[in-house]
Amino acid sequence: MSTPQNPDSWQYRALNARNPGLDYLSDALIDLVREGHPVVAGSADLQYSNGLNKFASEFPERYVQFGISEQNMVSAAAGMATTGLMPFVATFASFLGLLCCEQIRMDVAYCKLPVRLVGHHTGISLGFYGTSHHATEDISTMRAIANLTVISPADGAQLAAAIRASATWPDPIYFRIGRGRDPKVYEDGVEFTIGKAIVHSVGHDVTIIGCGLPVAGALEAATKLGAEGISAGVIDMPTIKPLDRDAIIAAARQSSVLVTVEEHNVIGGLGAAVAEVLADEGLGVRLVRHGIYDEYSLIAPPTHLYAHYELDGPGIARVARAALAKAT
Repeated sequence: MSTPQNPDSWQYRALNARNPGLDYLSDALIDLVREGHPVVAGSADLQYSNGLNKFASEFPERYVQFGISEQNMVSAAAGMATTGLMPFVATFASFLGLLCCEQIRMDVAYCKLPVRLVGHHTGISLGFYGTSHHATEDISTMRAIANLTVISPADGAQLAAAIRASATWPDPIYFRIGRGRDPKVYEDGVEFTIGKAIVHSVGHDVTIIGCGLPVAGALEAATKLGAEGISAGVIDMPTIKPLDRDAIIAAARQSSVLVTVEEHNVIGGLGAAVAEVLADEGLGVRLVRHGIYDEYSLIAPPTHLYAHYELDGPGIARVARAALAKAT
């Protein structure tokens, strides 16, 4: 006989009840099913970490619990996609983007199947779980795979909008999302177009280009810089592949300095993608790539890590000031 769950105990069920940010994934998938889309979902024993328990409760016949078998989950999702289904499978980004790279490349992307891969607790958001669980290489790995779209929403509302937009997207997608406690950037129902950046403001001195959780910090930093008389713009680049090249080119022509901000290694991530565009176009604007500087991240609570790596508002503002000082 199982022991009754204690709502006051430290467990994922209790944590999820206090973390409505995790509902965005399930709610968006539930909406797609009700609209008639052939959505199925699966997780590798982490349905309470990513909120898919809500989807499983609503549509148990459309949910598969794969257990701690991430590679098999990806291959099974590819198999389901060949039957006309649209699988969304989720696990920690550190496992999905790295451990499952071979299965994503050969079973999903090579075959160009409409599988949606959801890597959650990305970057350093798993904090004290350890460096093995931090995902600071997944952007570089995933964007190098042909046929694979890479999306990094800033918050839950944008994630839900991106999932809705994915319903008619023909290619496989890797979604890179946080832990459901991301700062709110957008209102529910926000519009989302795959491959398009969101220009929050135009900066003549500096433009900060971010993706994922640091977008909130970039907006805070721009406000701080503006109060100091620095013209700072912010671009949210949720689709890292295909990249909105026009938005980058426009920012390069409007600003003295560009600063990219990502919860990821600066090698191979968003900053590298922006640098490639600038090089291709022959644009000589100064670019500073800010993130994890090619090291294994420390172990600490996420909030402490964001401050340590200067991925919060004050940290991003300091990096932008330093970049401007070097450019003058």
